[in-house]
This record gives sequence, structure tokens and C-alpha cells, in this order.
Amino acid sequence: NLPSAVVTHVLDPQPGEKILDLCAAPGGKTTHIAALMHDQGEVIALDKISNKVEKIKQNALLLGLNSIRAFCFDGTKALKLDMVKDAEGEPPFLPESFDRILLDAPCSGMGQRPNMACSWTLKEVTSYQPLQRKLFTVAVKLLKPGGVLVYSTCTITLAENEEQVAWALTAFPDLQLQPQEPQIGGEGMMGAGLSFEQLKQLQRFDPSVVPLQDTDTDSLRDARIEDMIWLANKDCIGFFIAKFVKCKST
Repeated sequence: NLPSAVVTHVLDPQPGEKILDLCAAPGGKTTHIAALMHDQGEVIALDKISNKVEKIKQNALLLGLNSIRAFCFDGTKALKLDMVKDAEGEPPFLPESFDRILLDAPCSGMGQRPNMACSWTLKEVTSYQPLQRKLFTVAVKLLKPGGVLVYSTCTITLAENEEQVAWALTAFPDLQLQPQEPQIGGEGMMGAGLSFEQLKQLQRFDPSVVPLQDTDTDSLRDARIEDMIWLANKDCIGFFIAKFVKCKST
């Protein structure tokens, strides 16, 4: 879907870099990262469910991508606590090992649609914020100074999105929020204490608005790029993207 493709472009992986996809299954973003790098460099994909990791490997094989290495591993434990050099290049990893990290975090998934009914309890919905913060903390420590961290979810809750950004900027003073390219989604939602300028640097995709069924596609040929972007954001899942850069060693 549209936001899932946008988030990888926001990460902007470059050939020759070492990239970490911290919660990678089923691997759509992982393979997109490798493709954008022209399969030059290293893409490490982690997921703690073994059959999902096999799916990542299958997708990489199917697409002929050799830069991807997928491991069945819990992302919250991906930081190597002792400083002994790891010759195998397998998780856990030493601090500041990666040029860019994508944390497409486990979330309540409330942006997915259609979803006509659900059986979530409040306890389940609120359980994701602590897990996301654990993963985020690991990601910051694994990121090189000057590196890029992109945080994303496919949910619409303030607690899992803007509140996490506000928390991260306080918890990690060396992180700076960055503008995103491409900017196709709407700005962030108020309520988490972020400034208007910070909200403009976030991307929110709205799952609740769909385009008119009788839109004349011929009329779109001469449409302004702004109108095309507006239309693109009217028929997709709910999604959230934030981009950070790590200014110096933590």
C-alpha cells in the first residue's frame, strides 16, 4: 500500500550502507530497502517469529536480492551488551553498527481497513507503547552518529505515534526530528505537546476518507501535483511516519 512504500523512501537507503529493519516480517519494506540500494550494501532483517523470517528469505530469493540477511531474533535484545567483537555479523550487534534503521513497530494496527469488527481489549491496545519504547531505545543505541532512524506504525492512536515522538525527543536529546521526502501524508495530530513545526515534519495517513466513486480519471491528467497528493492520501490504510537523525554518540 502507499504509506508502506513511502516509509522506505523516507528512510532513503544508499548503496553500500548497513541498514537494520528491526521488525521486518513479512519483508515488503526489507526488499524495498534492498532494491533502493541497488542490492549494494547490507540489509539486516530481524523478526522473532521463525516462519515469518522464512517468508522474508523467500521474498528476497524471489526478487534476486543478495544483500538481505534475515534472522529469527527478538529486536528488544538486538543490542550487544559486552564489547567483544562479533565476527559472524549475527545478532546481537555492537552499539552504533548501522547507518540507517527502520523501526516499523508492532502496533495496535488500527489503521488497517476494512475491519468491520474487532475483539481488542483496552489492555491489549495500551500494551504496545512500552514495547515500542523498548525497541526504540535499542534502535537509538545501534544507530551510528549522523545516522537516520525512521519510526512507523500502521495505527492511528496518539499514544503510539505523536506521544512516542515527544517521548523520544525528551529521552534522547541527541535525536533531532527531520523533514520527510516525499511528504504525501497529512501533518501530525495535536495533543502530545509537539510544536506546530514538529507536527509538520510528521506524516499521518488517514484511513477514514475515501475518494468519490465517480471521479473522472481523465481530468487528473492536468491536475496539480498538490491535488494528486491530496487524492493519494484519501484511499489508503492509516499510517504514521517520523524521521530522526542522531546528532552524536549517545
